[in-house]
Amino acid sequence: MGETVLVTGCSSGIGRATALRFREAGWTVYAAARDTDADAVRTLEDRDCRVVELDVTDEASVETAVGRVFEEEGGLECLVNNAGYGQFGAVEDVPMEKVRRQFDVNTYGPIRLMRAVLPRMRERGRGTIINVTAGFGGLTVPGLGIYTGSKFALESVSDALRQETADTGVNVVCVQPGLVATPFYDRALEEVESVEHTPAYADLYRALEEVESVEHTPAYADLYRALESIGVVREGGPGINRPERVAETIVAAATADRPDPTYRVGALAAFGTYAAAVVRGRLREAASRVGLRIASNGAVRRLLRRRRRE
Repeated sequence: MGETVLVTGCSSGIGRATALRFREAGWTVYAAARDTDADAVRTLEDRDCRVVELDVTDEASVETAVGRVFEEEGGLECLVNNAGYGQFGAVEDVPMEKVRRQFDVNTYGPIRLMRAVLPRMRERGRGTIINVTAGFGGLTVPGLGIYTGSKFALESVSDALRQETADTGVNVVCVQPGLVATPFYDRALEEVESVEHTPAYADLYRALEEVESVEHTPAYADLYRALESIGVVREGGPGINRPERVAETIVAAATADRPDPTYRVGALAAFGTYAAAVVRGRLREAASRVGLRIASNGAVRRLLRRRRRE
């Protein structure tokens, strides 16, 4: 019997690309999504993936999905916790129900799934859990505190679990995807628009207004401009990962005999880790404030709009 993987968040982006890459590698793939009727999910069935309905915030849904995999396959070699979204907005502005929802999907959801698969993995003495975490390593900037907080929490849980399972044959891996050209950022912008904006954070929201699809503009306007000014980002998206590149990294981690604790995809993920470790305290905060002022400058915004139209 071949190897089996359960991948969450397969309706688009990284999840869908990962499911397809595992299938190409000969794995039995269970592709999970909340809406299994979506065209993007249904087409996975045409590629010989097994579609599973799964809401990571629902304990019963998690138990049902994992139970089906164990019943049909007898085991699970790899779990990929990819399902998630970004709640952008100033910490003061994001309502608590949205904060709870963000952590329920991005942090508690993966924990539910890990707890569901761990007993069987430990019993068999093998398995790999891969958690897709924050794109910028340990770096956060204004407007992303709720989102990065949920992902940093998942990284911390992953680090603890890795040590707890060190002698069991179960590997726990974090993949930091960098900036990826997926619909993730469209959803993030919708979440920003749904938040009541406090006037004190006008500059922040003006910067966030510049965020479009990552196919042309990375997730966060101030970061985009800063990277563009030093030549990292060019028209057409160098520096922005394709979902397929992240998928390749995930499959490589799943098939490694001794996977690394953390995989950083692309230069931006590595930059975030470096910046978080080296540029600390007041200096990092000052850099964020300068970037925000530049990002919200009307002349700069008009120039970028004109360049995108061209």
